[in-house]
Amino acid sequence: MGKLANIFDLSTNQLRVTEHVDMLQDLERNIPGSVKYTIKRIRKQPQWNVADTGVLSYHYSKTNPEENYLELRFCVSGNFYCREKQVECDLCKFNSSDACLEKIETLDMVSFHYSPSYIQQFAKAHKNNNSFFEKIVTFSHQQTFSKTAPLCKKTKTAIQALLNHNYTDTRENIFINAQTQIILLYSADCMLNEKDENSFDCKFLANEEDRQKIIDSREILLQHIGDPITIKALSRKVAINECYLKKGFKEIFGTTIFDFYQGQRMEHAKYLLYEKGLSVTEVSASLGYSSISHFSTAFKNHTGIKPCELLMH
Repeated sequence: MGKLANIFDLSTNQLRVTEHVDMLQDLERNIPGSVKYTIKRIRKQPQWNVADTGVLSYHYSKTNPEENYLELRFCVSGNFYCREKQVECDLCKFNSSDACLEKIETLDMVSFHYSPSYIQQFAKAHKNNNSFFEKIVTFSHQQTFSKTAPLCKKTKTAIQALLNHNYTDTRENIFINAQTQIILLYSADCMLNEKDENSFDCKFLANEEDRQKIIDSREILLQHIGDPITIKALSRKVAINECYLKKGFKEIFGTTIFDFYQGQRMEHAKYLLYEKGLSVTEVSASLGYSSISHFSTAFKNHTGIKPCELLMH
């Protein structure tokens, strides 16, 4: 189990986990230029005393920049896995019923490996902010380090959403892409900054209803990956003015609405090209582009390569 065993050791104070493990889910995806992520879910044993733990590892190489990376590893308890997750069940939706016989308490180990080419989008969003986070995402911090910490509430919530979703196929990819970004941003806030996670620069975000409107706007954007929506239309859907929407979105999600939306479209494009084997023409049309050239330009701006070059990596 490699590095995931290490995060398990930190959380459970067990010597090792290498055998006699009931593996419920073992998922890994590695698309060139994207996040490499691994999700391992095992049956939690009663004797395991688990503390939810996260590790942020930053690797910097002055002589070989291509070796730079940022990695997050987590061990999370308190979730449940359903063996019949994709089947409609009257007793249990989203694992909410104690009567469900298919529900298994889990210990979940998750890792995300972020390459410099992937996280440069966050550098763009923070280009006027001389924060420690900016130095990390631009790899201008010239010292390798690793930090271990208990999970903060918002990071754990984001991980739980990733583990417990019911999306499949392309919708699953869109959702996971978005969650990997949110987990990175929330983890950075909690593990690199001293700022109170419950405080906001935008005063209106102190209102839970207004925060929910910003969160809802993100979900609407994900639903419109292939059907672009304007900020004006988005603000009407969530019933908040455009100015508040843009400011609130930037503070909660660490990026502008446009950069987030464009990033999600391009990450999904990678999946459609690399995993699904769609042609550039098909992907361009599925993402709502009026021409292949417009799509190719946007893809290269985001990834640094042309769509047809992705399969050569």
